Amino acid sequence: MAGASVKVAVRVRPFSARESSRQAKCVIQMQGNTTCITNPKLPKDATKHFTFDYSYWSHTSEEDPNFASQRRVYQDIGEEMLAHAFEGYNVCILAYGQTGAGKSYTMMGRQEPGQRGIIPQLCEDLFARVAREGSPELSFSVEVSYLEIYCERVRDLLNPKSRGGLRVREHPLLGPYVQDLSRLAVASFADIADLMDSGNKARTVAATNMNETSSRSHAVFTIVFSQRRRDPLSDLTTEKVSRISLVDLAGSERADASGAKGIRLKEGANINKSLTTLGKVISALAEATSKKKKPDFIPYRDSVLTWLLKENLGGNSRTAMIAALSPADSNYEETLSTLRYADRTKQIRCHAVINEDPNARLIRELREEVTRLRELLSAQGEGLGGIWGCEDGVKGVCRVWGVRFRGFYRENGFGVLVAEEEALLAEMGVALREDGGTVGVFSPKKTPHLVNLNEDPLMSECLLYHIKDGVTRVGQVDVDIKLSGPFIREQHCLFRSRPDPSGEVVVTLEPCEGAETYVNGKQVTEPVVLKSGHRLILGKNHVFRFTHPEQARRERERGASPGPPPDWNLAQRELLEQQGIDMRLQ
Repeated sequence: MAGASVKVAVRVRPFSARESSRQAKCVIQMQGNTTCITNPKLPKDATKHFTFDYSYWSHTSEEDPNFASQRRVYQDIGEEMLAHAFEGYNVCILAYGQTGAGKSYTMMGRQEPGQRGIIPQLCEDLFARVAREGSPELSFSVEVSYLEIYCERVRDLLNPKSRGGLRVREHPLLGPYVQDLSRLAVASFADIADLMDSGNKARTVAATNMNETSSRSHAVFTIVFSQRRRDPLSDLTTEKVSRISLVDLAGSERADASGAKGIRLKEGANINKSLTTLGKVISALAEATSKKKKPDFIPYRDSVLTWLLKENLGGNSRTAMIAALSPADSNYEETLSTLRYADRTKQIRCHAVINEDPNARLIRELREEVTRLRELLSAQGEGLGGIWGCEDGVKGVCRVWGVRFRGFYRENGFGVLVAEEEALLAEMGVALREDGGTVGVFSPKKTPHLVNLNEDPLMSECLLYHIKDGVTRVGQVDVDIKLSGPFIREQHCLFRSRPDPSGEVVVTLEPCEGAETYVNGKQVTEPVVLKSGHRLILGKNHVFRFTHPEQARRERERGASPGPPPDWNLAQRELLEQQGIDMRLQ
């Protein structure tokens, strides 16, 4: 897949009500993959022809045999990109065009049957395929983020408190990223649909004369798709991680055509600035491809949009662009500009690689070597007995190489990243597995611990804090578990874990003087012995569930019904009831 060109499609929409009322004439014709445009002022001039990977005729009704439906567009582009994501590649789909040309409709669509766009169809197919292919050896995880770029400022659409102004950083190995951007885990298409709906409502939308719901911002919906496979032979778990970037660009427009004034004019200027920079980047990359030499300078950082799309344009990504076209003669100049834009884009070559960890590559190479030796011995008639012994040794070899690769990470640039991550998590008191695995997706079998609770179920139970033997201090300064917030004191409380005479580990919570600490809704000022399932609130905002695995196991052995695990709502209800507020009467 390395060195593949950007896949480019164009799609022409029906006349808008405004265009129909003005008796607009169609200047676009399509034949196969070729799109033609005729200048309405100089009809005798030669018609301009452009050839793309796909030319979609959506100008007429569905009865037209040449009509390109939402489903067809997805099947041609979305399904291919989803297949690349399952292979382990980063993928990106961009929608470009003037305002009102149908970009948001192509990407998001509408709720009516047959009207859904590429993004919801791709997300639904993603989970359908995960359900089909999941097995004990193969597991999947999906996380999403949704941002908009409005007037060169980045805003998190999945965080209602975000007011914009998130910073864009660039890691030397991982590339550009948005600092503090929410990334929420999802378990089903319904979860993604809910997040998309809330994000779409948050998008900055304003009416212009050209399009009553003109998107005044660029929107980037990103899916981080991880595939973890356990190799039964080597007993190693390998991982492939794909980033699926789905981009709905703001529409380009002329101020005189859109009637933009004041703040709308400023918005349009920022939109056109970022799109102009995108055009410069595309031109530089296309020129570099045609001349087969590295360009002197590509202005990625001249706009936030191009900086974030750096990897998708000529980098580690499989990329497709859909150019949305207006058929009206009044939009001839903008439509011709869009076609030229798309024509340059198809010259760009990306250099995508499969994003797999070194262990996956190692296992594949070892298995290939085993197969080669097997065939060699079989051809020589010596039987397969020796090769089974060789295969049994792969497990040990892989363990050795796993250690070596971890050392390689630390010695060759990854070490700083690994060390910083582990140090930060350790500072926060967040638990890590011995192999450095992820946090919050496993529970210790014996150690008492805290699990975070949150009003948003997607953010609940994703952080885990160990209560170590002896004393575990909580607060903001010189502590084992570091929390932040105006109501968290420097030394807020401590957990004392020690065995009783029978050998059972007993955990006692001891609040510090003046620190707001609640257990099951009741404020405590003296030491209190915790039981598994107790709800803790530290300060105003930090809510936890205390879990004691040994106590929970004994409860199960006694046949006690566990019931649903205590959640954030229960903790808040208890707190209000202790304050004399009966939520049932509210």
